[in-house]
Amino acid sequence: MSTSRRPRRSRHPTLNSVLEKLQHGVDLTEGELSLLKGQLDDLEHRAQDQAVRRAEAHGPAPAADPDVRDAYSERLAGHATPEGTTEFASRFGAGTVDFYRPAQGLSLSTIGIGTHLGAADEETDAMYADAVRAALRTGANLIDTSLTYRRQRSERATATGLRRFIDNDGGDREQVVVCTKGGYLLSECVTPGALEPTEVAGGVHSIAPAFLADQIRRSRQNLGLETIDVYYLHNPETQLKHVGGSEFMRRIRAAFHQLECAVSDGSIRYYGTATWDGYRSGLLSLPALVVAAREVGGDGHHLRFLQLPLNLGMQEALTHPAEGGGSVLKLAAESGITVIVSASLLQGRLARDLTADTPPSRSGLRTDAQRAIQFARSRAGVTSALVGMRSVAHVAENLALARDTAG
Repeated sequence: MSTSRRPRRSRHPTLNSVLEKLQHGVDLTEGELSLLKGQLDDLEHRAQDQAVRRAEAHGPAPAADPDVRDAYSERLAGHATPEGTTEFASRFGAGTVDFYRPAQGLSLSTIGIGTHLGAADEETDAMYADAVRAALRTGANLIDTSLTYRRQRSERATATGLRRFIDNDGGDREQVVVCTKGGYLLSECVTPGALEPTEVAGGVHSIAPAFLADQIRRSRQNLGLETIDVYYLHNPETQLKHVGGSEFMRRIRAAFHQLECAVSDGSIRYYGTATWDGYRSGLLSLPALVVAAREVGGDGHHLRFLQLPLNLGMQEALTHPAEGGGSVLKLAAESGITVIVSASLLQGRLARDLTADTPPSRSGLRTDAQRAIQFARSRAGVTSALVGMRSVAHVAENLALARDTAG
């Protein structure tokens, strides 16, 4: 005999109340919106602080396993191509055709695998490598990582999963879109004397050209790739806490020039901005960034990707007007920029205890995680939703949406 389980309540009662109002379509007051933003920002800052404390406790990350380093001493040539990504989508059958969307001529899965959270240890390395391979085998061809995620280990685990997919599962480099980020300083990834004090914001962040060139080189080595498909400036709004607007834009133009050079030499294909607060709070102006990209790269510039959070509890990308009155999603579409959304499950907090009428409530979605992911990936203007997945079981659950042709 089955028994019903009482839904678990949030340990943050006020946040739980606000989320319930969102789930029932009830408008929030300005005070509630402010409270929600404050609590979400506090949670993000706590997570970042905990990551820093864990990193300090463990000391510098150990060197890569010699066997892994030797295996990937020769980087994979090539990059994602229209032909390769179309072939990838076709291998999963007609039933998944709506699971892929066009992005800069590529066919991109509408769910991508994120690699942010987890301990910097061998067990988590193995889990992520297995999850990346499983995601590729199940139909997701978008991988998101960063040099700083788990102190370089997420990039290396991504490399392992990708190689296994290619070597054992009939995959090809041209089928997969690999994205990583740079901007935050990681002690073992900064050459002493390479940065002037004036080039570092708050002691933790830099977008100086020489620094970015070095970080791209390190990421290519970790990933075992000649070419990174998308390279993001990671939370560039961090700079604005320490410099004025004109100096910030000068730094942005210099960074974009360096990234255009990286495109020219084949180190990356596209670049973009991956933000947490930048567009939600209005700190960043997408039109101004596009102007800067045109100034350094002409109309054929390669600022073509944008990443920001969007989920049931964080809907600013949909609701907050940007410059000109439209949403940032609308501005991105008008500028030819592909939007990838992060935090689809709000670090797991939206993976359970959603009410029955939480949108989207259509049939075919078996779990709360699927419903939350569907909300993020189905918004107009969104190409793909990132979901952190470090277990093969979660990959199977979340990518069951690939069999649903309702988009």
